[in-house]
Amino acid sequence: MTALWIVLGIVALAAIYLIAVYNGLIRLKNRTDEAWSDIDVQLKRRHDLIPNLVETVKGYATHEQTTLDNVIKARNVAMAAQEKGDAKGLAESENMLTGALKSVFALSEAYPDLKANQNFLELQRELTDTEDKVQAARRFYNGNVRDLNTKIQVFPTNMFAQKLGFTARDFFEAAAEEKANVQVKF
Repeated sequence: MTALWIVLGIVALAAIYLIAVYNGLIRLKNRTDEAWSDIDVQLKRRHDLIPNLVETVKGYATHEQTTLDNVIKARNVAMAAQEKGDAKGLAESENMLTGALKSVFALSEAYPDLKANQNFLELQRELTDTEDKVQAARRFYNGNVRDLNTKIQVFPTNMFAQKLGFTARDFFEAAAEEKANVQVKF
């Protein structure tokens, strides 16, 4: 009879351990999904601001149609990647969009009237603010992905995580050119 109680106790402890592991993984997965949602919201805001920026610039820089077309093309690629929900593809397309936006802001140097336009300045400020929020959301997402991936990969959770349907997530990484050292010239 004592052996039966010992076996039942071991089974109960194993069941409690599995429940705790599963609940911990679900908690991390939900936090990671929430963090992804934060990135999604900020990117949507960024995508919504771009047509207004392009229209404002069009009025001043009519000879820069190629630059504006590149921004719209990069925006459309980024929006398509956002709909797919692929972190790696989205990071690449958003980095391409960031590069295209930099070329639009560089246009303002060649067109003093554009640089002084209040609408352009407001859009530039809002895009800069949104970029800061995207970066904060990316850091939050990557922190949650790190925690989830660590939990999935460490022993003994790694024995159960894949069988329970949990897989490692990709980080939202910056482009290689964004990681390069900044050249300061005086």
